[in-house]
Amino acid sequence: MRRFIFTERNGIHIIDLRKTLDRLRAAQNAVRGTVLKGERVLFVCTKKQLRSIIEEEARRCGSFYVTERWLGGMLTNFQTIRKQIRRLKELERGQEENAFEFYTKKERLLLDRERAKLDKYLSGVKDMSRLPAAMFVVDARREHIAVKEAARLGIPVIAIADTNADPDLIDYPIPGNDDAIRSVSLITRAVADAIETARREVPEEERPVPEAEATTYSTETGEKAAEADSERPQRRRPRRKRRPRPEVIAQHLKSGDDDEGESGDDGED
Repeated sequence: MRRFIFTERNGIHIIDLRKTLDRLRAAQNAVRGTVLKGERVLFVCTKKQLRSIIEEEARRCGSFYVTERWLGGMLTNFQTIRKQIRRLKELERGQEENAFEFYTKKERLLLDRERAKLDKYLSGVKDMSRLPAAMFVVDARREHIAVKEAARLGIPVIAIADTNADPDLIDYPIPGNDDAIRSVSLITRAVADAIETARREVPEEERPVPEAEATTYSTETGEKAAEADSERPQRRRPRRKRRPRPEVIAQHLKSGDDDEGESGDDGED
């Protein structure tokens, strides 16, 4: 981060705000291009003092967010995360429709605990049916697992990088204090404003529509199975080959000989 530091005073590094502004504009252009393509952005920040800010701005601009804890493999093992999201939606729908009223008290308690635990970690990505096209991270050093997963999948990372971070691991580093509430709030609001403005410019017919798999867990499997069966060409069941049975053939030959003998006796009479 040496190239982003303006000076040092009393052992404290002061970031060059002109470079911060330039990098912030580059990050805004990046997220703008992503949203104009119909894709969405994932906000990541697990610091307690900043969770409310990230969650509020992500909801305002219609983006996904992770503010509780980054689950390992959330991007690289997304198929497993999707199963957990489906399970969460199944439990939520069952609770809304009172489908668990005939369960015992202990079973309802266990299901409610499972739903609360899944909602705690997956509430911000509950509608994420596919991988995001970009990721905005606060404190890239703290969220190094998320940054590595995004880099492995080729997802561009926009991150607020403090003086202890490595900007070479980030596609769009924004030099700034990732611990101060005011600086994080200002930068996050600027990124969210760019996303919200770009979303308004996207025509309605080109806006992403929630996929069918984001509805419920139970019906989706049946619908997919039915579609797969209808699209699959029907095959005829192969006919079984008849195997010769010697005893049956011998019986037919014997009965044929008896018939010939009887007809011959009638002719002599």
